[in-house]
Amino acid sequence: MRNLYPVVFIVSVMFVLLSIFMTLPALFLAGTASGAPNAVAFGESAAIVCALGVLGILSTYRQPRELKPRYMFVLTVSSWLIIALFSSLPFYLSDHGISAADAFFEGTSGITTTGATVFSGLDSMDRDLLLWRSILQWLGGIGIIGMFVAVLPFLRVGGMRLFATESSEWTDKALPRMKTLSRGLLFVYVLFSVVAVVTYWLSGMDLFDAFNHGLTSIATGGFATSDQSMGRFSDLILMEATFFMILGSLPFFLFVREMHGQHFVLFKDQQVRLFLTILLTVPLLLTLYRWWVSPIHYDPFHNYVATLFNVTSVVTTTGYASEDYSAWGSLPFVAFFFLMFVGGCSGSTAGGMKIFRFQLSLIILREQLMRLLHPHAIFTRNYNGRAVSDEIISSMIAYTFIFLLCLLLITVLLAALQLDFVTALSGALTSLTNVGPGLGDIIGPAGNFGPLPDAAKWILSVGMLMGRLEILSVIIVLSPAFWRG
Repeated sequence: MRNLYPVVFIVSVMFVLLSIFMTLPALFLAGTASGAPNAVAFGESAAIVCALGVLGILSTYRQPRELKPRYMFVLTVSSWLIIALFSSLPFYLSDHGISAADAFFEGTSGITTTGATVFSGLDSMDRDLLLWRSILQWLGGIGIIGMFVAVLPFLRVGGMRLFATESSEWTDKALPRMKTLSRGLLFVYVLFSVVAVVTYWLSGMDLFDAFNHGLTSIATGGFATSDQSMGRFSDLILMEATFFMILGSLPFFLFVREMHGQHFVLFKDQQVRLFLTILLTVPLLLTLYRWWVSPIHYDPFHNYVATLFNVTSVVTTTGYASEDYSAWGSLPFVAFFFLMFVGGCSGSTAGGMKIFRFQLSLIILREQLMRLLHPHAIFTRNYNGRAVSDEIISSMIAYTFIFLLCLLLITVLLAALQLDFVTALSGALTSLTNVGPGLGDIIGPAGNFGPLPDAAKWILSVGMLMGRLEILSVIIVLSPAFWRG
């Protein structure tokens, strides 16, 4: 039990911070025409969360603060699960009769920056609830960056050790550098968010829409303020949103290095180059395909902008949509399904399997092919100028296997609830990769997750948390061997 005191203390501090952010929707909208109709729900939620946080701090602040390495797993998993649970309180306590399943699904989708929603009628929805959804995604985004830069490399999860820095070591020597990096990451994240909000506002969005979409674009979250998502905005705004989604999907620690004088490190990174190559080629090929299929009344510029925007939204796991891309034909439908696997770069707010894992797989494939030709040769594996150890490869393979196993399990569970194959498979995939919308008539870009049974929403909520935590962290904490040790 003593080993859990630091975990309880840190989670309690997070609770106090979360309660402060819970007051923002009511404060921001207090003087507006719409007001904050759910101010009581936000006040009650903030009071509950703050009280639990203060109680946890008071009960553990005199206890030892040393966090043993294995309990980093407990901290990582428990903090995301508990924060997702309490983030749903304003939805549940509002006057709209939102069920526990819907509230938890929306809160989990927000904090994991998935962007899947059970709500419809967003155009007329209370603005304080819309704002809370966006704030959740923004908080989840900075939490994800910190987790991927400092925590997961330390835990050696899913091949993340490849990106270990001194800040990932958690030693006394590394702590000052970790604080410097954390400040740099927060500065870059806030700066990008402010630039996105101002850009949207100057391009024609009203201030409320600009603020919400600015937060969710950089967080690659995808919550919008309308049932049309981004479909009601101009091509200019779609191009701007594409740019900000790409920014949010690039490694933020490389932006910090650029800021400290290490020029061009961003474009020297292998995962960044492949990521940008995908976004340059796939939309162009799909645009040409759409022109080839239906050349009559074809607007090349608009269709390219729409294709680029929607492909970027799926690859970066943002989840915006400007059109129902599942109706573009069989080839785009299949292409979007496989693009849901990709994700952004490590150290970004994006989900998915991450670009570097595909690159490591290609390195392994090339090595195996060369071994067939030269059985006695000695090969070296390098990625971004660093040696790739067997530990990293085995961790990556373990992650890939457990990802596919979870995809199979969740798909089977959803199918057992009488969901059709496309809905079950794409729902399982979009939850594990934190993309947002799935495919098909129900949960596709033109629909939402509201019609699904409550059991499916609970399953998908767990899938979103597992996907955000790289799955292996959750599996380890749930294993009996972890607690016996």
